[in-house]
Amino acid sequence: MTHGIRLLAAALLCSAIVTAQQGTLPSAALVYGFLSAQFAADGTFTLGGPGWGKLSGSWTAANGDAEFVVTAPPNGCAEPGKYRYRIDGTQVAFTLVTDACIPRRMMLTDSVWRPVGEKPTIPERRIVRTAASAPAPLPGPQSSTGSWPSFRGPQATGISDGQNLPDTWDVKGGQNIVWRTPIGGLAHSSPIVWGNTVYVTTAVSRKGGATFRPGLYGDGDASDDRSPQQWKLIAIDKKTGAVRWEKVAIEAPPVDKRHIKSTYASGTPATDGRIVVASFGSMGVFAFDMAGNLRWKVDYGKIHLGAYDLPSWEWGPASSPIIWNDLVILQVDTHADSFLLALNVDTGETVWKTERAELPSWGTPTVATTPAGPVLVTNASKFVRGYDPRTGKELWRIGKSSKITAPTPIFSDGLWVIASGRAPERPIFVVRPDAAGDLTLPDGETSNAGVAWSKNARGPYMPTPLAYKGVLYVLANNGLFDAIDLQTGKDIYRQRLPNVGNGFSASPVAADGKIYLSNEDGEMLVVAAGSTFSLIAANSMGDLLMATPALSEGVMYVRTATSVFAIGRK
Repeated sequence: MTHGIRLLAAALLCSAIVTAQQGTLPSAALVYGFLSAQFAADGTFTLGGPGWGKLSGSWTAANGDAEFVVTAPPNGCAEPGKYRYRIDGTQVAFTLVTDACIPRRMMLTDSVWRPVGEKPTIPERRIVRTAASAPAPLPGPQSSTGSWPSFRGPQATGISDGQNLPDTWDVKGGQNIVWRTPIGGLAHSSPIVWGNTVYVTTAVSRKGGATFRPGLYGDGDASDDRSPQQWKLIAIDKKTGAVRWEKVAIEAPPVDKRHIKSTYASGTPATDGRIVVASFGSMGVFAFDMAGNLRWKVDYGKIHLGAYDLPSWEWGPASSPIIWNDLVILQVDTHADSFLLALNVDTGETVWKTERAELPSWGTPTVATTPAGPVLVTNASKFVRGYDPRTGKELWRIGKSSKITAPTPIFSDGLWVIASGRAPERPIFVVRPDAAGDLTLPDGETSNAGVAWSKNARGPYMPTPLAYKGVLYVLANNGLFDAIDLQTGKDIYRQRLPNVGNGFSASPVAADGKIYLSNEDGEMLVVAAGSTFSLIAANSMGDLLMATPALSEGVMYVRTATSVFAIGRK
């Protein structure tokens, strides 16, 4: 760089600093997420977006502070709001000073606005693998009999017949409670099982009394718990409940914030009988052998998982890893650069990486063996997609999904089922295994060559659907329970469940003609599978319950907010 260019750059930088100190905001039309704003040179502003309405009024700025006054203010917005602002080139960032106006505060706090049409700056993604020094050779896997190796078990079906589980149990009295093991920290991750071991993850906060908030509500705030955490993987003896080992994967302040309803350990681990893999989002992916020795870890940097229309509302990760044919497959959808990642299960080395233009998502991918070969399916906002899991090549896609997606795809009786429950779309898509290309349905159509049938406004927000004995069961957070013919899409029944309480987040599981439904308050309903709704029993766990149970060799393993229970006939 020549001396003249350096002087010019310095002069421009000083000019920008002086301009900010003198109190000007960019007057061009700006965007942030799905929001838009304009801070006009005449001292007026507009601010808003779809679903947010519009605020307008006047602004003044001086010495790096901007003050906003709303004309005809809604309730709570009569007083001015004050923010620190920082101008970086064409972009402007705001930090809250004080503001009682909730919608204005939500739209401006920690926001970074850029001119309309300007592409966001996406930092280079670096994937860093660290291997353990001289690890011992891995033994072959133990028998897979009775295994429940990942979220919702094999291929995420949520089904394991031949269990002979009890219909009723009593936590306080101990009836049909085989054991109970307390687990410290907070986690919504589900238990998994291989051989004689149950595995769970947790995040233990240094802040005393760290909590999450259950319930049916629309508040998207992040938790204020930013204290250092210990992210742990715990191995529990399947027969006795004794903790075999407990390993700290990482101890550090969290890179992400988390939703007030979520935890820092909401992704379920996965195993192939040789290695157990736990994913903690921006904190990294960690692989341990069955004795608890760290084999490798992969750090792929910050994963920005905020609300689709308001990125500063960080919600944290929940997607779980899966293991298929010696590949660890991870779905990483962010506000910046979304991608699928396949790692070698033994070494953590990248086998393939597929970029995808997506919004943040929280669902776990699924691989199933179909008549058309193995297919990997992901649930996400812009498109539901099918991939070849061997290469990461896209096979098909469907648009018009929800802006927030959490349920996991399932495969049953030759059909894929993918659903999501954020209004107004709330779709259920049922896709044939040999689908190819763009399957997006035109308005007014519910099927095509690749889509067997679909429904709008029927998808679940959190729980993954259950396909069992030819019937698709769909559980909504608010306790509406639908039974639908899987092959035809014909409605069988719709039932409002009893004991809704704070709602349902855990996914249904099934065994021996019975379906187990867990509400957030810890009430587990036992319902008969079939064409007629029949409530068999209701059992209280006496604790908050967000995780999906695991089934293995006559026992149901239930993870509540404070414990893991083994439920079975004594």
